Amino acid sequence: MNNLDIDNRNPLTPQHSKVISLIAWAVLILFPATIYITNNSLFPSIALDSWLSTVLYWLTSTGTAPYGIITGLVILAVCYRSMSNALFLKLVLAVSISMAATLSLNHFLKPHFAEPRPNAALLEQEYLLNTHDFYQHDKAEKRQIIGVAINQLDIARPDLKLSNAIKGHWQHEVGYAFPSGHTLFAVTLALVGSFYLLLAGNIALPVLLFSWALVMGFSRMLLGMHWPQDVLASTAIGGAIAALSIYITQIAYVKWSDILSKTITTTSRREPRVKNT
Repeated sequence: MNNLDIDNRNPLTPQHSKVISLIAWAVLILFPATIYITNNSLFPSIALDSWLSTVLYWLTSTGTAPYGIITGLVILAVCYRSMSNALFLKLVLAVSISMAATLSLNHFLKPHFAEPRPNAALLEQEYLLNTHDFYQHDKAEKRQIIGVAINQLDIARPDLKLSNAIKGHWQHEVGYAFPSGHTLFAVTLALVGSFYLLLAGNIALPVLLFSWALVMGFSRMLLGMHWPQDVLASTAIGGAIAALSIYITQIAYVKWSDILSKTITTTSRREPRVKNT
């Protein structure tokens, strides 16, 4: 079997998988880029106590700890049943590399750029929060402060009602905005997973993964958690991380295969021959 462990019955070649993944990445970038270039803001553009906001909340929760871990495990479990063992091992390695990179980058970039979230900016606009002072507190204090501000928002903006789920989400997510960790998570997982699924000849699951990643970005903007530029940059970075993770995995797999093959060959040569009596 070749280095990519492709199913011979798969009409999609490795080149096809790369092209499709690149096109999907471009589409994922196109939407937030259009919103950003046209200077549109998606927040607050929907009723945050509506059924739509509830659906978006549950969808965005698939990328929120600890539910994001469950999401990743479910996707890997589905992929396991859709490809060969060798291809699945590559997928696990590439996902591990990409997740480690996104978590590290997200942890470093947020305090570096120190960008307030749109919901915090809205509360400041209503004189319910001072974002400069707010982000100086620890997480527990920030959750308490924003909880008070959210309750006061009902009086300051009676036209802007928040469901209990959205209130809880705002109070839970009190870090800086840039980059969007949820978007990074969804885009890298979708691109890496889809690349190997396409190699295995599966087209339906990549469509679902790309759709999930796209809606994830929209949910972050619509719920007031991220600006369009956050989602745009995170989508671009996520695609780069996914590509690099796949590249590293392919190189590592070839080297490990060569080492394993040489080890087996050396061991077989050292085995003593049994003399016939």
